[in-house]
Amino acid sequence: MDVEEYRKHAKDLVDFMIDYHINIGQRRVTPTVEPGYLRQLIPESAPEDAETWEKIMDDVRNIIMPGVTHWLHPHFHAFFPIGCSYPSLLGEFLSDGLAINGFSWAASPCCTELEGIVLDWLGEMIGLPDQFLLTKPGSKGGGVIQSSASECNFIVLLAARHNAIKAMKRNDPTAEEGTLMSSLVAYCSSEAHSCVEKAAMICLVKLSILKTDEKYRLRGSTLEEAVKRDKKKGYRPFFVAATIGTTSCGSCDKIDELGPICEKYDMWLHIDAAYGGNALICPEMRHLLNGIEYAASFNINPTKWMLVCYDCSAMWVTDRFRFMECLVVNPLYLVHDHQQLALDYRHWGIPLSRRFRSLKLWFTIRSYGVRGLQQYIRNHIRLAKVFERKVLDDPRFDLKNEVHFGLVCFRLKGSNKLNEKLLDMINKSGEIYMVATSLGREYVIRYCICYFDASEQHVNYAWDVITRAASKLLVNK
Repeated sequence: MDVEEYRKHAKDLVDFMIDYHINIGQRRVTPTVEPGYLRQLIPESAPEDAETWEKIMDDVRNIIMPGVTHWLHPHFHAFFPIGCSYPSLLGEFLSDGLAINGFSWAASPCCTELEGIVLDWLGEMIGLPDQFLLTKPGSKGGGVIQSSASECNFIVLLAARHNAIKAMKRNDPTAEEGTLMSSLVAYCSSEAHSCVEKAAMICLVKLSILKTDEKYRLRGSTLEEAVKRDKKKGYRPFFVAATIGTTSCGSCDKIDELGPICEKYDMWLHIDAAYGGNALICPEMRHLLNGIEYAASFNINPTKWMLVCYDCSAMWVTDRFRFMECLVVNPLYLVHDHQQLALDYRHWGIPLSRRFRSLKLWFTIRSYGVRGLQQYIRNHIRLAKVFERKVLDDPRFDLKNEVHFGLVCFRLKGSNKLNEKLLDMINKSGEIYMVATSLGREYVIRYCICYFDASEQHVNYAWDVITRAASKLLVNK
């Protein structure tokens, strides 16, 4: 493909994507294909000779698109929103076109510096204290973009483990590192994301999964009881993962209770606010941040609820030097003259290679402004409250969560099997798409506001689909 072909096909592809976005509501939300469908439609081996762009795009239309689950569909209500906006797409396009690998300041100064600046912007937008921000006087903290909240949880657990072992070796310099590591124990709630459990598995540390209260929140008293119990057994508590906006039901752990316990027992407190943290740009939601001053690290996913394309997970730490200590390797080929004065983000994560991800975040914030993003999130929260009222007003249903954000959890009064059948019936219709969760021993259906331009019309449509299916199911029952 030469430059003029690229110019033409790039414009055609933009038109294709715009038409897709405009007409997406006319499509079925989920595909009807069966596992393995694509293997039957694509040749077993790569072509020996070049194929035309027209042939490639024909296959996109005829082979790829039938297998797409349309996350941007007005009636997609599963999981959480997926970030996508035209400013973000343009930022991604520019990032790929510049082909920068920003592993160090010298590798491309603007890539490193913009990331630090825009993370300070975002940190201020959500109300983080100055100790998390890079440029505030006296701060040792700062922000970085990781690929996902899963990576954030893993990397801070790794740093916390390193610091805990270092502290224990000061007391006993002859102790074997493996022996010390076997005594470490981390904590999270039963509603924490599964990535916390995966991070503990990779880091080879024990994870104690604690019960929540009736609102599915981890409380300080529960944590302290577990810590005291484990200390009596000879374990070393060192890490707590708290959540603002759990995946299952949007619950928020009591940070103001957990924080003092973490300080008392010298534990690293990480707050995973991948979904709910985005709502903190609205001042009326910042009560959920009470206790943030005790946290050592914090993350949100603008890709979930701030219109930024995947991947872009924002993470902050209060002490970047303590955080980076276990991650620094400095071969001669990466040394540069300014490394004493500039950040090198290769020391803030696992990968060496780093894309220019801050561009799409910068483009999005500037294009919408703080007020525009607040309006977007407030609309989702308002619509979730509209759906919540519909659940409460229908005696056949139970509301199962405290609705903070854009997520409502509900179920038909009856057995788990009845609710499984209800969700299966709804999803097979292709009219809307939702997923289930387990709260306690109950099978619960999650309804999430995901569409970027959602309205009450979409809520009414979804409720009509749900109630029609419920009526049919109950009559048959």
